[in-house]
This record gives sequence, C-alpha cells and structure tokens, in this order.
Amino acid sequence: MTFAKLFTQVVFILFLVLIPSKFSAQKATSINAKQATAVDAVEEEFDVNEMIMHHVKDAHEWHLWGSEHEGVSLHLPVILYDNGFQVFNASHFYHGLKVVDKDEKTGEKLSYLLGEGPAEGYALFHEKIYRLSQGKMHFEDGHPHNAMPLDLSITKNVTSLFIGAFLLILIMFSMARFYKKNGAIAPKGIAKFLEPLVLLVQDDIAIANIGEHKYRKYVPYLLTAFFFILLNNLLGMVPILPGGANLTGNISVTLFLALFTLLITVFSGNKNYWRHIFATPGVPIPILIIMVPIEIIGIFTKPIALMIRLFANVTAGHIIILALISLIFINKSIAWSALSVPMALFISILELLVAFLQAYLFTMLSALFIGAAVEEAHH
Repeated sequence: MTFAKLFTQVVFILFLVLIPSKFSAQKATSINAKQATAVDAVEEEFDVNEMIMHHVKDAHEWHLWGSEHEGVSLHLPVILYDNGFQVFNASHFYHGLKVVDKDEKTGEKLSYLLGEGPAEGYALFHEKIYRLSQGKMHFEDGHPHNAMPLDLSITKNVTSLFIGAFLLILIMFSMARFYKKNGAIAPKGIAKFLEPLVLLVQDDIAIANIGEHKYRKYVPYLLTAFFFILLNNLLGMVPILPGGANLTGNISVTLFLALFTLLITVFSGNKNYWRHIFATPGVPIPILIIMVPIEIIGIFTKPIALMIRLFANVTAGHIIILALISLIFINKSIAWSALSVPMALFISILELLVAFLQAYLFTMLSALFIGAAVEEAHH
C-alpha cells in the first residue's frame, strides 16, 4: 500500500469519526451524604469547550467509539496511594453515578462521577480523582476543595507513552539488526526510510552545532529525542480517532524532555561556558552585576522555551481541527461542513509538517544549547 493510499484512507476515516452520529442526552442526578436521587433526563446543549478538552486532555479510559459514557472504552487501571496503595479499574468511576452539585459560592452547577465498589469514597472530576468529604465534593468558585490522593494511575497518555516507546525500540533495533547482519550495503526496508533521518540528525544537527570532535556521545540522546517526538506527534496527530492520544500535547511530557536537555547542557558545561556566564571576558564588573542574573535565568528559560513550543504547537493543531468541525454542530447545519471539513483537512495536512518540524526544532535547539556548553575558548 502506497503512502498516498494510506493517507487517503486515514483522511476518510477522520471525516467519518469527526462527525458524531449524535450528542446524546444524559441523566442529571444530585446527591447528599447518604443517598442520591435520579433526575429526569434532559437534553444538553452542545458544549464545544467540553468536547475539545475531552479529546486533548489525559483520561483514565481509552475511549474507542460511541457516545461518551455509553460507547466502547478500555478502562485503565487506577493506582492511588492514600494510607496505602489502592488499585482498581477506572470503570468503577465511569460506570458510577453522575452527580450534579452547586458551587457553594456562585451557585454554578458542576458534575462529577462518584466512585463505586473499590472506588467508593472517591470522585472523578475533570479526570482528576478527589477524596470525598462528608460523602460529597465541595466546590468554591468552580474549584474543588477536596483532598487529592497521590495518583499513580496508568492513564491514556501513560499507555500511549508505553506504546510509543515500544514501537521506537522495535524500529531502532530492527534497523540496527539489519546493519549488523548486512554491513554497509544499500539499506532496504525500514532502514532505507530511516537512514536519511538518522544522517540528518547526525550530520546537520549534531555535527553542525556541537562539532566534529565532541558530537558522538550526544548523538544517542539527540536521535532518541528526535524519533520519540516525531513518532508520538504522528501517533497523536489526530487524537479523535480510535486509539489516539495527545502525548506530546501534554506539558508534563514536554517538561521532562526539556529537563533532559537542561541536565545534559549543565553537566556538559566546560570552564569556558561557566566563565562566560559568571565572568564574561572584557565586561566591567558593574555590568557583570546586571548580566550574571540574566545569564543564570537564561539557563532555565531556554529549556522552558523548548517545553512550551512543542506543547503549544501540537495542542493548537488539535484544537483548531476540533473547533472547525464543531462549527457544524454549533450552527446546527450540515451546510457548514462545506467550509469546516475542507479547512480541517487542510490543517490536518499541515499537522504532518508540524509533526516533523517540531521534532527537528527541539533536537536542533537541544544540540545548539549543548554545543554552546562544550565549545572551547577561541584565542
């Protein structure tokens, strides 16, 4: 199957999945400390914010198809540390009672899922788990004031991380095994596709920014960062498809990637690097008093920029696609699909470029920061 045919099928599936068959009515319920009373089902207005956030944020379930709580989902394990470890399936939340309470200050209605069985005593609100107080949740200004147990759950993004890491190891070991077996012959199969990317990272990123004499020990990290980001960008490019997850659009993931770059840069810094930060040659001492704090702040702002750039660009693409498709349901007219679907398709194609570009930029800037840390003084 050619790439063009595969991409056409993906786009067609995207078109079908992006247009849900219905936004179903749900039953609202209220609860006190001991009992809950069901309320008649009421039709809910389409909430574009809730729909978008549902698809881009992390979750304790892997939703495949169907309506939100009536469709087919893979419920993931919940692991809580709250006076000891407690492990149970997330279905005890998603199949639990939906509760509607009022904010104690504003009177705004807020809903959450009450745990049942092993999850009794806990509630799920915006995919975060809280301990019940007096049998219920307490809200002030839209924020819960209940205590939170330490959540070590295998969430959707964690599962996606395991899948991405497994695929990355499988692909790279397959490529390494080919060269070990066949030597330096013309690559075939997956090695033929990956070799230009490996040479891109080695020659155009590592050697160009770090130097020919010191690049070798940093290439493994740069290759890992590049392919990890690229692979997970592609896997999460369309998070509304069954099995999709927005891993690189999670700021915790981009934070740790940027943290690795920071640690490698700091621990690789030589005397020349630190001298230019704390005692820049030729700069008067009064000016150094101003420059040194700025240089120290710069050590941390560089990886922060890496973190935010990757997170913001990946998440923005998903949000734009979902917002464009939502125009159909906001205006309650299929005629809007003539505008929103082609625009969403264009953004989806643009996301292919962004997936590669963000992996390239993160790796290149990481190599640039490392290169500045290991650069020798010029005389």
